[in-house]
Amino acid sequence: MTTHLVGDDAVLVEVGSGAEAQALHAELVRRRMEGSLRVREIVPAARTVLLDGLDDPARWAGEVAAAEIPPAPPRARAAIELQVRYDGPDLAEVAAHWRVPEGEVARIHAGTEFTVAFCGFAPGFGYLTGLPARYDVPRRATPRTAVPAGAVALAGPYTGVYPRSSPGGWQLIGTTEAVLWDHARVPAALLTPGTRVRFVPAGPVRGV
Repeated sequence: MTTHLVGDDAVLVEVGSGAEAQALHAELVRRRMEGSLRVREIVPAARTVLLDGLDDPARWAGEVAAAEIPPAPPRARAAIELQVRYDGPDLAEVAAHWRVPEGEVARIHAGTEFTVAFCGFAPGFGYLTGLPARYDVPRRATPRTAVPAGAVALAGPYTGVYPRSSPGGWQLIGTTEAVLWDHARVPAALLTPGTRVRFVPAGPVRGV
């Protein structure tokens, strides 16, 4: 691990992989809950975790750098289920990349339990991991100017759901009616780091 002091009261921790970042985030959240870590925000990303609002960031930078981080424990909370229609315009392209029939894309995707690794891009957008590396897909060569809210998409090792209409270059494989971001809900984001997620086919699957 490598640590960097950020501003007056924050530390950015760099690790070697997404799995390490998830494990570090889970351990820091555990320490905050037990009271041994006083911090305002713990923000995970692809290979970093930011601790913001530390009383003594230099001391924590040294302690975190020397610590052995245990693997992230499984969450006891039941997985959130999202109903999905596997009807995306890029389903055929993903099937060709995976070298499987279109219906098999839905079976593989729906048969995987995902974990929200981190959030970003737009409020409510979670980067979900879980698919084996052989199912990584490239982003589209030409991004769309508008992707509809609820689009279920793939890019690299991640699955994501667009919480609102926006430009995007991910491969669209389906749609969901789930509300990913709601100001009236606590928390507003349906998907937060560490949340387990399953996609459930809603209706017939194209290609089956």
